Amino acid sequence: MNAAADAATASAATSSERLKLTEIFLSLQGEAREVGWPTVFVRLTGCPLRCQYCDTTYAFHGGQWWELDAILAKVVAFGVRHVCVTGGEPLAQKGCLDLLTRLCDAGYAVSLETSGAIDVTTVDPRVSRVVDIKTPGSGEVERNRWSNLAALTVHDQVKFVLCSREDFDWACGILQQHRIAQTCEVLFSPSAGQVQPRTLAEWILEARLPVRFQMQLHKLLWNDEPGR
Repeated sequence: MNAAADAATASAATSSERLKLTEIFLSLQGEAREVGWPTVFVRLTGCPLRCQYCDTTYAFHGGQWWELDAILAKVVAFGVRHVCVTGGEPLAQKGCLDLLTRLCDAGYAVSLETSGAIDVTTVDPRVSRVVDIKTPGSGEVERNRWSNLAALTVHDQVKFVLCSREDFDWACGILQQHRIAQTCEVLFSPSAGQVQPRTLAEWILEARLPVRFQMQLHKLLWNDEPGR
């Protein structure tokens, strides 16, 4: 590839007018506050993290470039009110911020699923930010961007995916240290195959935690088939 082609590729990757997408599909929202609502999922390609429990590794690579207008038109065609922008890590692409704003401007109820490793302060305030906090068991605990917590509001949510009792105890400490539950809703999820849902539910009840237990509805309904 010559220098001109390299420059063109670099320009495309940083363009705010188009994004690399893995898929756009309609399903029920499987988790967080909007669980159960018919929702359009816009899954962006690429992620700088490698959590050991990741269930969307197929979104790390590949994908196709979409113009923002084409994405909006596809969303409109599904005919529902809720839109979730996810990944991968959607904020790793510059154009994600423009997409979020345009979806809000179009009147959609918009949520963003993000790893918590990238600054969320520039996200349109109309978006409900669902921010992960990576536990030691994730393998990516050092990637947590703790400054994001100060930017969260009652409109947002924080999610912990727990891989062990050690992760649970660690998360309890983080809740107390940062007083997260006094700012926004907190979600605790069991990592599939590592913590039994009933076990996590009992831990939460025993500790009287101000958190919301959640399981992934889409896995119960469709066994997590791609595109659902």
